[in-house]
Amino acid sequence: MPLEKSQVNLSPEEIPRQWYNLVADLPKGMEMPPPKDPDEGPSRINQLPKFLVGECLKQEMSREKWIDIPEEIMALYQQIGRPRPLFRAKRLEERLRTPARLYWKAELLSPTGSHKVNTAVAQAFYAKQQGFERVTTETGAGQWGSALSLGASLNNIKCTVFWVRAVYNWKPDRKNLMELLFADIYPSPSDRTKYGKKLFELDPNHPGSLGIAISEGIEDALGDEKAAYCLGSVLNHVLLHQTINGLETQKQFEIFDDYPDVMISCIGGGSNFGGFVLPFMGEVLRKEKNIRFIAAQSQAAPNLQGEYKYDFADVAGLTPMLKMYTLGHNKEMKPIRGDGLRYHGCSPLLSLLRHHGLIDTIAYPTDEKKIFEAARIFFQTEGYIPAPESAYSVACAIDEAIKAREEGKKRVIAFNVSGHGFLDMEGYKDVLKLGAKNQQSSTPGLFIP
Repeated sequence: MPLEKSQVNLSPEEIPRQWYNLVADLPKGMEMPPPKDPDEGPSRINQLPKFLVGECLKQEMSREKWIDIPEEIMALYQQIGRPRPLFRAKRLEERLRTPARLYWKAELLSPTGSHKVNTAVAQAFYAKQQGFERVTTETGAGQWGSALSLGASLNNIKCTVFWVRAVYNWKPDRKNLMELLFADIYPSPSDRTKYGKKLFELDPNHPGSLGIAISEGIEDALGDEKAAYCLGSVLNHVLLHQTINGLETQKQFEIFDDYPDVMISCIGGGSNFGGFVLPFMGEVLRKEKNIRFIAAQSQAAPNLQGEYKYDFADVAGLTPMLKMYTLGHNKEMKPIRGDGLRYHGCSPLLSLLRHHGLIDTIAYPTDEKKIFEAARIFFQTEGYIPAPESAYSVACAIDEAIKAREEGKKRVIAFNVSGHGFLDMEGYKDVLKLGAKNQQSSTPGLFIP
């Protein structure tokens, strides 16, 4: 008797050769609001070419539906192990006693452990092509900093990372990983930039934020004509590169002879959510499919539940103002273990879709107990340990599967496991009290209503 299909992988020859730009499929009345300058001060828009990579800036403004992927980047995609498998989570289904069919995309199977490499290798390639010798960036959870460090290494340029201090302090092994790639890493706020030094002198233990680290990365690039700034999320060109994920997933569902009713991913700035769902969102906009999209967030930074307005993408106000859902660029947010989700604003493109009712959102409590318990169930049943951020996707998928069970509905639920948790064990230990004498026994069925 043949085994039931539990995963679908594509061959390297089947890697999509173009990125998908959803902007081209936006219907009339849903146009992208352009960036704008603040009422006072110098033009931030005119300053963009001084620190952003030219090709990335061109893609940012593109209205073309398909952007060809250069052969050099196609080779890099094979180098970093694309394509990635789509798994049927049958053991998790059985544990949840749900009639839903669960599928998860394994973006955690990358050299640095997350989806972030999809845009890192592309941005570093374009930077090298333009003649830059160094790239600068921010990182929250450390996944983007690790990815750009690798992207820079593969393209033989240098990399500088400003890392949110609250996370820098508890992830020494991820710091070691970046340093293996010869990246220079500084806790943010740092004493390396004018803006960072100002905050550091006020409070040497300032926990930092992605918005602050972005400001430092931009300031650093502006001070060095041989350096370019690379952003790991939020902007359209970043989401564009990440659609390699969703495009593969579409092909894989066709091979499974199934298709999602619900798609779920965690969201901070929006890179892994966008990369996973945008090709499917295009089908919805073209009225070819009917799919529900859910963004899983933390109550520490529920930006999609904020205000839809123009705001800066960084705390210092060095970027143009973007029309997005935001909590305010000066918002103070409590550090969490899934700190990659602790960002004040969300991608303008995803914010536009949310504004038109195409994205639902749920925000989980900041103690993260439910999130890490869901991750443990996933690890026990599927054999892979997700990053804290990806655990939000897992928790939301479990919630939806339980709803399907309660309603007796055979929904198809797809979720994105965008990073692995091997370098996040301190977070697991802290939230789940691993090793404590009073730790609850994790027996099959525990924590499942």
